Amino acid sequence: MWGAPAEPADSYYEVRPECTDVPVTKFKIKPGKTLSVRKWQTSFAPDGQLDIGKTLNRIHRGGIHPTIRGEVWEFLLGCFDPKSTYEEREQLRKQRREQYQKWKNDCREIFPVVGSGQFITAPVITEDGQPIQDPLVLLEANNAGGDGPNSTEIVQELINRGPLDKKIIDWLLLLHQIGLDVKRTDRSLVFYEKQENLSKLWDILAVYAWIDTDVGYCQGMSDLCSPMIILLEDEADSFWCFERLMRRLRGNFRCTESSVGVEAQLSHLAAVTQVIDPKLHQHLETLGGGDYLFAVRMLMVLFRREFSFCDSLYLWEMMWALEYDPDLFYLYEEPTPSLEETKKKAKSMRHYGKFERENMKIKTDEAPLPISVFLVASVLKEKSTKLLQEARGLDDVVKILNDITGSLDAKKACNEAIKLHKKYLKKVLLVSFL
Repeated sequence: MWGAPAEPADSYYEVRPECTDVPVTKFKIKPGKTLSVRKWQTSFAPDGQLDIGKTLNRIHRGGIHPTIRGEVWEFLLGCFDPKSTYEEREQLRKQRREQYQKWKNDCREIFPVVGSGQFITAPVITEDGQPIQDPLVLLEANNAGGDGPNSTEIVQELINRGPLDKKIIDWLLLLHQIGLDVKRTDRSLVFYEKQENLSKLWDILAVYAWIDTDVGYCQGMSDLCSPMIILLEDEADSFWCFERLMRRLRGNFRCTESSVGVEAQLSHLAAVTQVIDPKLHQHLETLGGGDYLFAVRMLMVLFRREFSFCDSLYLWEMMWALEYDPDLFYLYEEPTPSLEETKKKAKSMRHYGKFERENMKIKTDEAPLPISVFLVASVLKEKSTKLLQEARGLDDVVKILNDITGSLDAKKACNEAIKLHKKYLKKVLLVSFL
């Protein structure tokens, strides 16, 4: 209720008592600002259609209450069309759960550890597809054991298969790396003391790596997937939320022989910095940092290392609310006869996020830059004086940026990103008219 004190959000994402060096959470649940359960429920019509415009501004003002975060994220990430009914969403959810289970069963047939409650942390095959007969550390399982396969059975099954095709080899080579990253992901949280939660994270990433052959798995994807496991109870729902997030970010992880996917965003960051702070850009170029590689981590995992777990979720949902496009569902969904084309009619501008509305004013064939680029630019802008005065090499740049961990304010960072975005668009438009 109005006037009630802000409630700390830490209790919803419990940290292990021995982990004393994690960043302090700044996000607080603020009555009248944070999207509450009641406000969320009143945003739906009787048939289930959502007035998304009602929620976007409130999310930007005060984030989302942790108890409804998962279901709100499903809309923000484009899992569901706001104009769908309860019945339509339930049918779609059922179809997606069945599809996920099918993919998971396909993976399990190839490698029986998937879905067993266990996961691997050492390679089981060589680069040329030969089974490794004596892996030192193979299975991570709970203390009670379980009915999952043992290492000998796994290797023997691979041997019995004979020659493996390239897709299977490439996938199997990724699985132990996923396992190693799963063991390191958000280990300060009590949630991941449970083996079943670690295994769920490994299973989702393994299935995703199987279906997305262009990207497979890259370090950092476990950091993006982890919150989905925590916020959504059903594993398949967590998978689809992660899959939708990867639709936005997979370009960052796609690598070729000549380039790394995130390089495109780094070049955009350089262009933005050159416009809004040319002196800083010139200084970074002089230091040999004109490629902006020092910002890779911030862009790849969306500031997961710079914020506490809770604050990073708050940052993400504000970003997604600001970038929201009500046609996101249709942009991601495969065209099928069951989709109602009539729903793709013109939307009120209030159904678009504030950042997206600014982009819509610009008539260009080029895709708009994501807000994450301007978030990083806002951090560089804030540290501009320090970087100009103290950075004498790239090591100094990295150290100065590493020192921001735990000190950033998510809402302030988003507001600064919007200001820089407007400034950038204004200058770019001015140049284009000259």
